[in-house]
Amino acid sequence: MKRALFWLYVLAFYALCQLISWGYIFTKYVPERMGMIIGEGMIFLAIFIMAVIRLKNHLERERNYQQQQQNFLLSVTHELKSPLASVKLYLQTILKRDLDREQQQVFLGNSLKDIERLDYLVENVLLATKLESRTFSFPKENFELTEIVNNVVDRLQKNACKSQQAIVATVEPNLMIYADKFAITNVVSNLVENAIKYSPPCAHINVILEKREEGIVFEVADFGEGISDTEKKLIFNKFYRVGNEATRKTKGTGLGLYIVKSVLQKHEASIRVKDNIPNGSVFEVNFGNYAS
Repeated sequence: MKRALFWLYVLAFYALCQLISWGYIFTKYVPERMGMIIGEGMIFLAIFIMAVIRLKNHLERERNYQQQQQNFLLSVTHELKSPLASVKLYLQTILKRDLDREQQQVFLGNSLKDIERLDYLVENVLLATKLESRTFSFPKENFELTEIVNNVVDRLQKNACKSQQAIVATVEPNLMIYADKFAITNVVSNLVENAIKYSPPCAHINVILEKREEGIVFEVADFGEGISDTEKKLIFNKFYRVGNEATRKTKGTGLGLYIVKSVLQKHEASIRVKDNIPNGSVFEVNFGNYAS
């Protein structure tokens, strides 16, 4: 990509030199038409500069996209390798050592968590692939959103903190929507998992599901470092991850919020991110009166 940008600059410089030289020759031998030559030259120059700027911006976007794809592959490789190695080690320990039942239960429980991580990663990648297809449509049905949120909170509560209840959920009962159950479950999981991931250990996370005047609202608030205004515009882009690639400590593939935004758009629902007080972020999903 750097080579393409280099040749773009060379071409632009060559074309500019040609334009000036031809303009000089024409005005020298046909001086009575100098005004027309200068006018035509200025128009050509303006169009040419616009084309070069657009092409340069396109090449830079392409370069960023390729870099994000490369980061995604590295992240996925790491995300797959770590839990597989962990499961392998637990199973080898169970087979080779004479452990009591309690130790075996602990090792098997940890292995199950790693397998759930793998399953979650594969589901995200598959859903992201489906969202890319123009012909894909979500199989919708009526289901209770309250039950989905409660199940996700119960499942992730164990991962958030072992010593205390980290997720504080305020969930209104019997809220129904018409949507793709699997995709909406993925949306809820992604938002709550992100809040856990970007919060200090055992920090409180507030989850709210309720019916307001504007419709059914699902809200996840964390007390982490928060997201800058600049990054708020980028976090829903595919492969984008908050922070610097070299210093980032949290795991992830950059697909979660892209999936959230894409799924909600397909259901005519909306999402916005705002600052939490005193720190952190709040993700607010509005399903309207129902998800059509």
